[in-house]
Amino acid sequence: MATISAEIHETKFADALSERYLAYALSTITARSLPDVRDGLKPVHRRLLFAMRQLRLAPNEAFKKSARVVGDVMGKFHPHGDTAIYDAMVRLAQEFAQRYPLVDGQGNFGNIDGDNAAAMRYTEARLTEVAERLLRGIDEDAVDFRDTYDGEDSEPIVLPAAFPNLLANGAQGIAVGMATSIPPHNVEDLCGALLHLIKHPSCSMETLVDFIPGPDFPTGGILVDTREAVTEAYRTGRGSFRLRARWEVEKLKNGTYQIVVTEIPYQVQKSRLVEKMAELLEARKLAMLGDIQDESAEDVRLVLEPKSRNVDPTVLMESLFRQCDLEVRVSLNLNVLDAEQIPRVMSLREALLAFLGHRHVVLVRRSSFRLGKIEHRLEILAGYLIAYLNIDEVIRIIREEDEPKAEMMRRWDLSDVQAEAILNMRLRALRRLEEIEIRKEHEELVAEKLDIEDLLSDESRRWRVVAGEISTLRKDFGKTTKLGKRRTDIGGPPSEVVVPMEAMVEREPITVVCSEKGWIRAMKGHLGDDTELKFKDGDGLRFLLRAETTDRILVFATDGRFYTLQADKLPRGRSHGEPLRLMIELANDQDLVTLEIHRPDRQFLVASDDGRGFRVNSADVVAQTRSGRQVMNPARGAKATICVATDGDSIAIVGTNRKLLIFALEEIPELTRGKGVILQRYKDGKMADAKVFRAEDGISWHMNGGRQRTETDLTTWIGKRASAGKLPPTGFPRPPRFN
Repeated sequence: MATISAEIHETKFADALSERYLAYALSTITARSLPDVRDGLKPVHRRLLFAMRQLRLAPNEAFKKSARVVGDVMGKFHPHGDTAIYDAMVRLAQEFAQRYPLVDGQGNFGNIDGDNAAAMRYTEARLTEVAERLLRGIDEDAVDFRDTYDGEDSEPIVLPAAFPNLLANGAQGIAVGMATSIPPHNVEDLCGALLHLIKHPSCSMETLVDFIPGPDFPTGGILVDTREAVTEAYRTGRGSFRLRARWEVEKLKNGTYQIVVTEIPYQVQKSRLVEKMAELLEARKLAMLGDIQDESAEDVRLVLEPKSRNVDPTVLMESLFRQCDLEVRVSLNLNVLDAEQIPRVMSLREALLAFLGHRHVVLVRRSSFRLGKIEHRLEILAGYLIAYLNIDEVIRIIREEDEPKAEMMRRWDLSDVQAEAILNMRLRALRRLEEIEIRKEHEELVAEKLDIEDLLSDESRRWRVVAGEISTLRKDFGKTTKLGKRRTDIGGPPSEVVVPMEAMVEREPITVVCSEKGWIRAMKGHLGDDTELKFKDGDGLRFLLRAETTDRILVFATDGRFYTLQADKLPRGRSHGEPLRLMIELANDQDLVTLEIHRPDRQFLVASDDGRGFRVNSADVVAQTRSGRQVMNPARGAKATICVATDGDSIAIVGTNRKLLIFALEEIPELTRGKGVILQRYKDGKMADAKVFRAEDGISWHMNGGRQRTETDLTTWIGKRASAGKLPPTGFPRPPRFN
């Protein structure tokens, strides 16, 4: 039995894994996910177009089944699944996905609602005029070829690309550790920038933005971004563009109206958009919207009916822009493979210059190829002319000599090519008229040869030729054509429209209930004081607020932080609710002080148990994150214990030592953050409670028996801030509290 010997190399597992993963990553980046900056295509798209050209699916030829195309691509060039190849082909044919489609599809190729294309056996395809521009000159040694995966054929490494496809159609891709996202642009804008770059290669980005003010999406829409943001995105190759749907107001009878959306943002599925808006409407989060109807046919037509004719259309649309995909951010990540197949992020100028450099290389290679063909033809024609001058002798040699080719080469110093061409001449070519045609062709080819040699020696002339090609491209696909007409309008940033909370959430009365153990819930309606509430065993009521779903709830904790909750986001129903600590990032060693309803014009007194405090406006304590906003900074060992609304002109403070102090509220400074000033001094005690009241109404408290007492003669306890205070009236509660 034969033995198999193999050389075994020891290596660390981490090194082996790293080496193989790097090879996989490079393969994914270069052979699948990132487009080439020169033709803007990934390998699968390039192979699709090349295979369709081999099948002679030119724009003026008949369609062929998509299955035939996919089969050829998979069998010859792209050894992957037919589904992936067909999906790539479908996208190249979708007018709502490609700004300038590369495949002319016949049949069901999907729609903007997100419906899939029909199976490949039912659809047909051929190339478009744009694809033909990408392939033009591929048979003239314009680009390099490489062997296919099985070595039986060859495929182009890049297409000649007489069309700026990378920026015109954009690209999307996710590789290993990197991604690309390039939105489509208008070809006339690109051509204008390219022509300017030929003359001024170092022009500023601001100048390029004059030519290319922003992307041009196949689904239209309105670009609402500042020029500065667009310029910065193009300068760095990274950024995003804010895109909004196009809408208009249609007047109806009796002063009513409806809003009609005619264009939706790029890559947004219409059916999913309508479904999402219907869900928000059903959840009562679109309080200003009455109904939505999809009346689309070939075009997009979404009809939005306001709940009332008094609703401002701009405010209604602004609320929808914030809550659904009628407004999206389209990212820009100009990550591409350069001419050396190295992935990197380019600026707009670098991408345009790379395209121009490729066009210059293609021009030189095609011209050199044509020059070689001319020289070969001139060599043959020179042999023909020698044959015509010596026609009788040529005929004799052919008839009598055993080796006529060698004899002719010796007699007239002909090359092998010339002698072979003479021997292959037909008798009809010996007529006089044919000789005249050959002399004419010879003269024309000599003139063309001189012209090409001049072109190859004159770089400035070559750039003029490139500029002429771009000018022709702009004429053929400019904004005066149906395909080239700009679809996305360039608008400035929208004016600041104040959208009230009612526009986001339907206003409903609720009662916010928080238990002693920190379980919070919102119950429908404003519950009465006698309503029986259920809690977990060992738990009870701590806070009860009568609010509305449009309110924001402020939570003040012993660490001096304010946390903000949206009332409509609180758990609903008559269950026990959810722990408040799951909604905010409150430390385990901290506790709640109070819950308050946010009112922009309110003011709070916040204080710690060491007797320090200050006033703070409600607008300055609203937090945007779960971690809250640090407003009060209690001293070491102290905790925040007081947060009361400043609805009065005086403040009463009582300590655990049962000393009561009353002074004017204006003595307390107004801050946005800090430790505060001393409100009351303690020799042996801490702050127990504080209350803001109107001096003319007096101060009241609940006595131990539950009876309320009001004291109007406050002279005994009135003093200056930071005083110690005096003992309260007889019957003041123990422990000392005002409520």
